[in-house]
Amino acid sequence: MSDTTFDFADRASYRFFDQCSIRFSDQDEMGHVNNVAYAAYVEAGRLAYFMKLMEPFGDRKLNYVLAKVDIDYIKEMHYPGMIDIGVRMTRIGRSSFATGYGIFLGDTCHATATCVNVHFDQKTRKSAPFDKDVKAMLIAHMASEQK
Repeated sequence: MSDTTFDFADRASYRFFDQCSIRFSDQDEMGHVNNVAYAAYVEAGRLAYFMKLMEPFGDRKLNYVLAKVDIDYIKEMHYPGMIDIGVRMTRIGRSSFATGYGIFLGDTCHATATCVNVHFDQKTRKSAPFDKDVKAMLIAHMASEQK
C-alpha cells in the first residue's frame, strides 16, 4: 500500500510534527547547517513519530532498522532557530514501510527526505513480516493521514 499523493515540501501535507532546535554545533565552516545535521533532524522526527504510533501497543515494540535514507536539500539554514519536522507514512510492505519528511523553518521547507525502514527480528537478526495487528494498525494510520 502506498501514498504518493502529497508534496513533501508542503507543510499542509503533514499531520504529525516534531520540533527540534538548531544547535550551534550543527553549523559547518561555511556558516550554514551541515548536511549531517539534517539526517539527525530526520532521525529525531522518525523516532518521535514511531513512539507516538506505537503507544497503543504499550511495552510491545516495533523493531525496525533504517535501510535507506534520501535527503533533498532545498534551502540552507543557520543557527539559531527552531525547526518543525513533518512526518508521514508513505508505503507499507510485507516487512518494510517508508516514511516522508519535510524540515520547516517557519513556513519555509528547507529539506525533504524519505526513509525505508525494515521490520527486524531481534533473535534471527533478519527482516521479518509484520504481526497482523501491527500491520493493520499501520494501514489504518496511513489511511487516516490521507484524509
